[in-house]
Amino acid sequence: MASKSRGDVVDLTIFFSDLVRCETRLYNALNDRLREQHGIVTSQFEALRYLRDHPEARVADLAAAYAIGIGATSKSIDRLEKQGWAIRQPNPSDRRSSLLALTDAGSQLVEAAEKTFTETLAELIGGTLDSSSASAAAQAFAKLRSALERDKVGTPTG
Repeated sequence: MASKSRGDVVDLTIFFSDLVRCETRLYNALNDRLREQHGIVTSQFEALRYLRDHPEARVADLAAAYAIGIGATSKSIDRLEKQGWAIRQPNPSDRRSSLLALTDAGSQLVEAAEKTFTETLAELIGGTLDSSSASAAAQAFAKLRSALERDKVGTPTG
């Protein structure tokens, strides 16, 4: 069902439903493709990409970036470590936390999976939205996300 509007009035409940269902379907499709081609799921890919792009990140940094709980993030890192894709290193400036890093295998995996991830998004989104529509949607979501993050809306407490 598409978001219905009258003039400039948008039914926000339908907008929310469309937004969530699009996210779920895109996430599931990415899960399927990444699992099939690389043996990982989207959440693992996102964590690996974050670690690649943010050297010496902590579990708390990853949790904050993705608005997920620290406990769930730590367990996710445990699974990446078990697979040999990430490691925890002592944090010289704070002994209570660890710094996260990719292993060579994790670096190779994220590089290979990124191509699949990008191609799948282009297929699913680019095949449906023209450049103008995609640009408008990207700008709207960036603005909404920025406001939600600024106001700390939906930030987990643990």
